[in-house]
Amino acid sequence: MLKNKYPIDPALIRELAQVLSDTDLTEIEVAHEDLKIRVARQITVNTTVAAPVAAVPAPVAMAAPAVAAVGAAPVAAVDDPRKHPGVVTSPMVGTAYRRPSPEAKPLVEVGTAVKEGDRLCLIEAMKTFNDIVAPKSGTVTRILFEDGRPVEYGEPLMIIE
Repeated sequence: MLKNKYPIDPALIRELAQVLSDTDLTEIEVAHEDLKIRVARQITVNTTVAAPVAAVPAPVAMAAPAVAAVGAAPVAAVDDPRKHPGVVTSPMVGTAYRRPSPEAKPLVEVGTAVKEGDRLCLIEAMKTFNDIVAPKSGTVTRILFEDGRPVEYGEPLMIIE
């Protein structure tokens, strides 16, 4: 019988799993010399989708006007921030921060006017802080993440109009 060079420590694996649970991370990896332990979990999101309701066609005389109100956002953009033309998405997985340090004021607030290239927030990934900058000039109308919480690649962070 071969003896394993590195005995598996169930307590260590339980502790790593607890770190995942406590921090809302999806995976963690620990390496020491030739030993590497990776603990990962899949997050299942349960959603409820309403069944479509059959629509009764309206008479032609009562049809809605084809011209939308000036400045009105499309319904899909209001319902789903990912479809909004001014969405700023996360370019990476990491922890998002609204302020450069815990005692500093947030980089932007709702209503802040920004120019293209202005810092909006920071994302910490692999112990490196990455600036997330405004892709265009405008006003921050929505902030869609909670300070200090994990974000995923492509997750909407802010809306700039």
